[in-house]
Amino acid sequence: MMKFKAILFLGLAVLVASCGMLGKGGKGGNEASSKTGWEYNNPDNGGFQADGDFNQVTGPGLTFIEGGTFTMGRVEQDVMYDWNNMPRRVTVASFYMDETEVSNLDYREYIFWLNRVYPENKEKIEQALPDTLVWRKELAYNEPYIQNYFRHPAYSDYPVVGVSWEQAEAYCKWRTDRVNEKILVDRGVLQHDNTQGGQNVFTSNTYLAGLYQGTEGDDPIEDAAGNPRRLKWEDGALLPSYRLPTEAEWEYAAYGLIGNTEGELLTERKLYPWNGSYLRDDSKKDRGQMMANFVRGRGDMMGMAGALNDNADITAPVNSYNPNDFGLYCMAGNVNEWVADVYRPLSQQDVEEFQPFRGTVYTEYKRDGDGNLIRNEFGELIADTIADYRNYEDGDYRSQIIEGPDWEAMEDQLSTEDMYIKGEESGEFTSLISDNVRVYKGGSWRDRPYWLIPGTRRYLEQDKATNDLGFRCAMTRVGSPKGF
Repeated sequence: MMKFKAILFLGLAVLVASCGMLGKGGKGGNEASSKTGWEYNNPDNGGFQADGDFNQVTGPGLTFIEGGTFTMGRVEQDVMYDWNNMPRRVTVASFYMDETEVSNLDYREYIFWLNRVYPENKEKIEQALPDTLVWRKELAYNEPYIQNYFRHPAYSDYPVVGVSWEQAEAYCKWRTDRVNEKILVDRGVLQHDNTQGGQNVFTSNTYLAGLYQGTEGDDPIEDAAGNPRRLKWEDGALLPSYRLPTEAEWEYAAYGLIGNTEGELLTERKLYPWNGSYLRDDSKKDRGQMMANFVRGRGDMMGMAGALNDNADITAPVNSYNPNDFGLYCMAGNVNEWVADVYRPLSQQDVEEFQPFRGTVYTEYKRDGDGNLIRNEFGELIADTIADYRNYEDGDYRSQIIEGPDWEAMEDQLSTEDMYIKGEESGEFTSLISDNVRVYKGGSWRDRPYWLIPGTRRYLEQDKATNDLGFRCAMTRVGSPKGF
């Protein structure tokens, strides 16, 4: 009997141990692989490191946007007759988005950093500065805004304008590097270096590539044997890149349909980021107040003295008005916002059902003959385009108006990549739409209510800027679309 109990106890012990090993390994856990049985984090068998369940940290300024399906495109009469936002059902993955538009204060921090780190590089600093002359109008007295709007503290919380798509993209990259640098400093992996400059400037890519020579902190990352090592992307400590949202992400986030669902059913479709078709608040507390900053009628930018209503002659602070059901402010009115997409009238018919986007350009970093990564004079890695899909399946060149030779004579030489052809005699392009034209959305302080509808879309060259166009950043969500 005693012998039987001993055998039973031994069998149970082996079963429990094996189940524990398989269970933890099955989650990518901390003890052993469920596929090979070898222990993780053990220097005796190589020290392959594995962490348990991972949940992404929300980056500074961001709000979580739970993904899902929605009907993208027109929800109102196409009064412009552009036929460029035909409805289509798509699915957007979960992501993060700025709670507010990027403000003048936020952007001044960026300019201050550039001045501190690159004091001798005036060209780099000037390329980042907003164009304050966007306020100048031939028949209006807007000169005070040229001097004051971006720099005066009275406008610190107002959205930055006069920023091109290219400048907004550069800001997103800079913000990524500053946030990830602070993560490493706060964790004790790196010491804060207030003197970095020239070739030795922290960027996420140069750090991960082993090119940034910073000073090790008091709490370095260690391998399984306890030796210091450089933090890797696989550690999950660094955040994905801040970036401009895609058009689908922006439109999905603007509607905030998470507040209009019951189970898997949509209970009420929206015209604006708020419920109903009215532009005034119907709540008891704020009844009659405008829901956004826009033009109420010809020559009426803010209402009558004593009852200014939207309290904004031009833009308003970025956290004005009520947020939508995702907690996002000013997704209608105040300023239009850049999105990542290249503009095409029929993009919504061409793009994928999941994560629709036109503008994909695949790049990799340049290397020298020995395979080493190459940096520019600012210490940044140099990207090299290896595939450009901005024009992928982009219509038929036969439908284009060519103000030069007849297309039939050029048929053998033309392709869909040559849609936008320059006439030999006129010297003009046959279309305003090119690979360098980007979408913007949302309506602004200068717009009528029609443009407040998230499904509407307009476009502008990516190197241009206006006084009613700003931006906000987004970030990819990794792992579970809802969290654990």
